[in-house]
Amino acid sequence: MDYKSSLIQDGNPMENLEKQLICPICLEMFTKPVVILPCQHNLCRKCANDIFQAANPYWTNRVGSVSMSGGRFRCPSCRHEVIMDRHGVYGLQRNLLVENIIDIYKQECSSRPLQKGSHPMCKEHEDEKINIYCLTCEVPTCSMCKVFGAHQACEVAPLQSVFQGQKMELSNCISMLVAGNDRMQTIITQLEDSSRVTKENSHQVKEELSQKFDTLYAILDEKKSELLQRVTQEQEEKLSFIEALIQQYRAQLDKSTKLVETAIQSLDEPGGATFLLSAKQLIQSIVEASKGCQLGKIEQGFENMDYFTLDLEHIADTLRAIDFGIEEDEEEFTEEEEVQEEISTEEKEEGKKSTYLRSCFSLHPFLLPSFPFLFLLSFLL
Repeated sequence: MDYKSSLIQDGNPMENLEKQLICPICLEMFTKPVVILPCQHNLCRKCANDIFQAANPYWTNRVGSVSMSGGRFRCPSCRHEVIMDRHGVYGLQRNLLVENIIDIYKQECSSRPLQKGSHPMCKEHEDEKINIYCLTCEVPTCSMCKVFGAHQACEVAPLQSVFQGQKMELSNCISMLVAGNDRMQTIITQLEDSSRVTKENSHQVKEELSQKFDTLYAILDEKKSELLQRVTQEQEEKLSFIEALIQQYRAQLDKSTKLVETAIQSLDEPGGATFLLSAKQLIQSIVEASKGCQLGKIEQGFENMDYFTLDLEHIADTLRAIDFGIEEDEEEFTEEEEVQEEISTEEKEEGKKSTYLRSCFSLHPFLLPSFPFLFLLSFLL
């Protein structure tokens, strides 16, 4: 790999060095031990072993019994195919130079402030960190999802590069917002002043309006109390009359009930002579009670209170018509009333003249030849 040309092109050598130390499989910094392929590309041994195991599922590792030769391995960077020996990935040479560079880089970065919070993990592969960004699906994911999971056919990029791009975009947006803050603050100050003045003026108008309506409320409450008192007085008189009738009818009912009980007892008398001694008097008492129960009654519609009905529709219309600027409307209304009164006065005078002329014609037929004289007379009137 040409580290020198890459470092010269980038203004930040540390960031460019980190890009050169990224594994093409997990897209994270190489994890030691780092192995080098015959095509001179480097891989984490763990990542290389995962791919090798997936491509050669029947290969027996060095711990088990060896019954086959090594398998085939295809470089993920250049697609060059490598024939492994019986040791598999463990037979590849370690790249000590890259490992030393990683150690130096980590020592250099140890002075950087640590980021707060734990690194998010992949939901599909719980042991894998989210370290790449799927450009197709626009979601962060892990390297295992790219190699074996749902993002195999997607285009991915290192998480750091996408992070830097979006961070730069956000910084530009923040700069744009900050540039307009002064202008908005000036507008806010002006609006606050307008709001304050509006509140003061509204408060003054509300106070005056409340005083005027309080006066109307007092007049209405006084009139309401007066009318309610009249209704209450009428109610008490009617209820007293009805209560007296109820007492009279209850007394009559008690008397009738006692007569019924006495009559039933007489019916139960077994002896004819004893029954006859009291039957005639009892029958006479019942007949007199039925004839003498003509007590007072209330007339039909006695309970109605309709004569206390108020026609307040015209007043309600007047109240509904209350609005601001009513003084000008009242002046116009007064002028219209004056005009109507003048027209009515003229019509009445014309009517009097016509009546006088008709009476002249009806009472003095001989005056018909003197019609010009009457016309002159009507004009003078």
